Amino acid sequence: MPKQTIHPPYFLLFLIILLVPSSLLYASDRDKEKRWASQIEDALLDGEAVYLNDGEAKFLAIDTRADEPKNMAVIILHGIGIHPDWETVIHPLRVGLAEKGWNTLSLQMPVLANDATGEDYQPLMKEVPARIDAGIRYLFNNGAKKVVIVAHSLGSHMASYYLAHKKAYKEAQTETPIIGFIGIGMGPGTIPYLQKIKLPVVDIYGSNDLPGVVVSAEKRRQAASLSKHYTQIKVPEANHFFEGQDDDLVTTVASALQTLN
Repeated sequence: MPKQTIHPPYFLLFLIILLVPSSLLYASDRDKEKRWASQIEDALLDGEAVYLNDGEAKFLAIDTRADEPKNMAVIILHGIGIHPDWETVIHPLRVGLAEKGWNTLSLQMPVLANDATGEDYQPLMKEVPARIDAGIRYLFNNGAKKVVIVAHSLGSHMASYYLAHKKAYKEAQTETPIIGFIGIGMGPGTIPYLQKIKLPVVDIYGSNDLPGVVVSAEKRRQAASLSKHYTQIKVPEANHFFEGQDDDLVTTVASALQTLN
């Protein structure tokens, strides 16, 4: 049998992969986060840019205050590869809910390159708990008595992962409990986690949502049977990003928050 030879360039690449910690191979693109943050700070009109610490580095969050805030605050998590002031879903929610009386804190979640898939993000889930806990601590320090997580698309996957594994991580050292989870455009990837969440869950999606979201709706409902209270709401004519239906989205989420308060 002829002797196999590893050519130098490939051997060097192989050594680099072995020497680089796996935490760096599968970690949020911090440079991309910094670019997002710079753009957001320069253009921000509503709310205040703040920086929280997840134990590894600082990350951006946007604190949007209500004129007469309720004692329950809202953490908002965006979808795949974007930022906490994205023009669809996220900006309308963080501003619209504040106008209705809830302080909102929109968090920058881990991001990858623009062409990354949802599956590519699975190794980054381990970074999620520290970010959400940092957000809870911030809200507690600013007077919040309880918190609801509102998340869209991949953000809802991250939120459900966090809530399903919460006891396995160091929880936020505050007296501020999470009392509910509102997921918008949740896909089939949330199903294993919904089976473990006992908090009230509100599952919102559009009738014209992504195929995976629509097709998995019944399985999500079945998976959430352990939840103390589970509600599924289909918004007529809405697509995954609720384009042209910002008011409908804010009203639907605000009504859901009222049921959790």
